[in-house]
Amino acid sequence: MKEKITRCSWANTDNILLRNYHDNEWGRPCHDNQKLFELLSLEIMQAGLSWQTVLNKRQAFKGALANFDYQIVQTLTPQLPQLLTNSKIIRNQKKLSAIISNAKVLTLMELRQKTFDQYLWNFVNNIPIQHHYHSHEEIPRTNQIAKQISRQMKKDGFRFTGPIVVYSFMQAAGLINDHEISCYRYTELLKCMDNGYK
Repeated sequence: MKEKITRCSWANTDNILLRNYHDNEWGRPCHDNQKLFELLSLEIMQAGLSWQTVLNKRQAFKGALANFDYQIVQTLTPQLPQLLTNSKIIRNQKKLSAIISNAKVLTLMELRQKTFDQYLWNFVNNIPIQHHYHSHEEIPRTNQIAKQISRQMKKDGFRFTGPIVVYSFMQAAGLINDHEISCYRYTELLKCMDNGYK
């Protein structure tokens, strides 16, 4: 008999996309610049909507936004009217414009010999923050470090990166481990800290 896996309460679902996202991505430290841009962009799109809605449209977003290659996305302003007619994605002009603008910020950052990975992980001294929550209801919508990062990102030209979006992004990219302590991923992430999350 297969052993029952205990997941975070929000991942106890029949939605395969949501379950796979929880099991394989959420909370796992990410250092890939393009993937970090994708996660940030998806969190921007999620604001005010359900995460399941965003995941259901993720593949369509990848097709519409050059697989989140920010060097290409930064050039998409002329295509914005066309994007807003694409019924397969979330057609929100403010959010799409912010994503294109953020891609420009990242491209300029690289020209200055700094990566998005370095920029983000410097805020937590390159070590994931380990929280110890028993239930999803205990997890805050934001915290002081997310507010600090949000202020700096705004200063550096990022758009649509308020403290709530930033906190969710930190959770997704693994800067914070907010898996419930009973979740199998919480323990796995703690164990793999010593070997660089490989």
